Amino acid sequence: MLQIKDLHASVEDKSILKGINLEVKAGEVHAIMGPNGSGKSTLASVIAGKEEYQVDKGQILLDGQDIEELAAEERAHKGVFLSFQYPVEIPGVSVTNFIKTAINETRKAKGLEDMPAKDMLKMIRDKAELLEIDRKFLSRSLNEGFSGGEKKRNEIFQMAMLEPKLAILDETDSGLDIDALRIVANGVNKLKSKDNAVVLITHYQRLLDYIVPDFVHVLYKGRIVKSGGKELAHELEEKGYDWIKEEVDA
Repeated sequence: MLQIKDLHASVEDKSILKGINLEVKAGEVHAIMGPNGSGKSTLASVIAGKEEYQVDKGQILLDGQDIEELAAEERAHKGVFLSFQYPVEIPGVSVTNFIKTAINETRKAKGLEDMPAKDMLKMIRDKAELLEIDRKFLSRSLNEGFSGGEKKRNEIFQMAMLEPKLAILDETDSGLDIDALRIVANGVNKLKSKDNAVVLITHYQRLLDYIVPDFVHVLYKGRIVKSGGKELAHELEEKGYDWIKEEVDA
């Protein structure tokens, strides 16, 4: 589904990613871990097409198609979803209206008509029930006055409605208490299927107690320096990142 080949990227002329190679197949969950400043969020942003990041070399392929020249919006229409570490507030726009607009814009990009109102309503009800979201929550202004947990739950709801091929969750566990973490993780687990893939960007192992990854990759100084199964995350939790740094810098 996703292939990244020798990816080098920079921001404001500062080199951040220095040769990333990664393949994510449908049905898989990949966790990207690493110390602060290693390039985790940059990788997420580059895949999603955020314009402030410059790809200097390499390829990003989605289903075999090079998406490097596509704008973030076009990548979203092709099924790339990025959750934000710090979601923005949009006063006056309800969660429901925001998601209706997002879905219909994606349909429009594919040459389809707007989703009929009754189908949209049924989908909203079904996904809200799946994620245990109160109906009142959906009428609130997008992220305005939301707690950290509510913002993250809202993003998982958006993901459920948009049904992306590739979901990139950038430190979605940041600032969450245990209850909120369980709710968000439960939502992600319910949305996983053989037809989609999830990339989790995280600093801590605790999220991986709830969303079990197929593969764990350690990013350090802009490169993937170690890959393994879920046991690698436990090793990182036990030893910290110093042993990785010592191995790489030796």
